Amino acid sequence: MSKVTVVGAGNVGATCANVLVCNSVADEVVLIDIKEGLAEGKAMDIMQTANIQGLSTRLTGVTNDYSKTAGSDVVVITSGIPRKPGMTREELIGVNAGIVKMVTDNVLKYSPDAIILCVSNPMDTMTYLIHKTSGLPKNRIIGMGGALDSARFKYFLSLALGANATEVEGIVIGGHGDTTMIPLTRYAAYRGIPASTLLDGDTLAKVAADTMVGGATLTKLLGTSAWYAPGAAAAQVVAAVLHDQKRLISCSALLDGEYGEKDLCIGVPCILGRNGIEKIVEFDLNAEEKELFAKSAAAVHKTNEALAQAL
Repeated sequence: MSKVTVVGAGNVGATCANVLVCNSVADEVVLIDIKEGLAEGKAMDIMQTANIQGLSTRLTGVTNDYSKTAGSDVVVITSGIPRKPGMTREELIGVNAGIVKMVTDNVLKYSPDAIILCVSNPMDTMTYLIHKTSGLPKNRIIGMGGALDSARFKYFLSLALGANATEVEGIVIGGHGDTTMIPLTRYAAYRGIPASTLLDGDTLAKVAADTMVGGATLTKLLGTSAWYAPGAAAAQVVAAVLHDQKRLISCSALLDGEYGEKDLCIGVPCILGRNGIEKIVEFDLNAEEKELFAKSAAAVHKTNEALAQAL
């Protein structure tokens, strides 16, 4: 029996739970929130589609009772305040750091062998916080950002190419921020054909730029952070781990010399399987890409310094 806990029944957490249930990713999903009735209500609403959609996964909503999460294989942490228009992810650090630490302590009390997936913003720094405070081996802590950023990259690539989004390949590395992520246009492809041979330089540059502000664009349109793609991206990572898929997905991982960085969580290509991050794949970056990655890493290091002050 496989079990996943999603902490936070807001838009992202509830969407993640819904995708997990609809795709039969786990046998049991627990949705937990601090707000009375919220997780129970959303779980009930989702489960009332079970007969309509032929669902077999059991989803339970819980208010602040972490004992109900016991024995979880994977825990997804979405807790924290979302972005408002004009806010950066980094501005959330003070409030969300305390929330993420408390949640991590609570879930590990009942599921000490769980793999933790961090979605809360600023995501790279919150992932780093879990590393520093949980004592877990680094393979068991994953930051979701790169999976979402890469999905957005492929979306904008598919629009530019006029192609089916499922036939487009693209990956984003670097920090999960509007100015720190790095869409690797050189590696983008359409059914194995390099996108650079199908699109001119200006178009590819616009695709990359649109990707980088993809979250901010949605926040401006919606008045709050996006949730459908973030929730689905989190569920994708859970599936890769729980089903031992050995998928290459960009995730925030703790580096120890890879890409020339140490003591830093940042988006890099990872092989995900039953042990969490089973391998960090080092792409052969050119000089420009290496420079962009170094700048991105420096920005994330700076945010981590702000974390130390917040704690």
